[in-house]
Amino acid sequence: MTTAKHLHDTETATTARQHWMAVLARADANAMEEAWHDLDRQPAWEYLRRPETGLVMVRGRMGGSGGRFNIGEMTLTRCAVRLLDSGIAGFGYVAGYAHERAMWAALFDSLLQDAEHQTAVMAALITPEAERIQKDKERASKRAAATRASFFTLERGHIGL
Repeated sequence: MTTAKHLHDTETATTARQHWMAVLARADANAMEEAWHDLDRQPAWEYLRRPETGLVMVRGRMGGSGGRFNIGEMTLTRCAVRLLDSGIAGFGYVAGYAHERAMWAALFDSLLQDAEHQTAVMAALITPEAERIQKDKERASKRAAATRASFFTLERGHIGL
């Protein structure tokens, strides 16, 4: 029987993993490689699935919550690894043809599931990359806002604004 505490812990773990998977999907390959080399101990690992690239269907919703529709296909690279000492499996999914980034994402997903490495990886990679990603979004938003055009319609017969 599942307890309320167990459900809360599961939801918290799921939310945390969703966050780091989203960051890893957008993380810079050089930042991931540096974080790997900065670890006190790099664990031995093996591929469960070598990086491979394919197409996925991207779906959207009208207005963000309406009916679903297919936008089109995009290239995606995926990878799966396992840490040899703990048996923890990690998965990486990144946009585009990016075998190395998918491998790093899978490695760090496995490390983040391991209590021994989680705190160090969060501090060395996830937090700084999440901040960089947020700053990039803000810069892009400001650039887009600078080119925004405001249109208004005058009703026929009304001259005053």
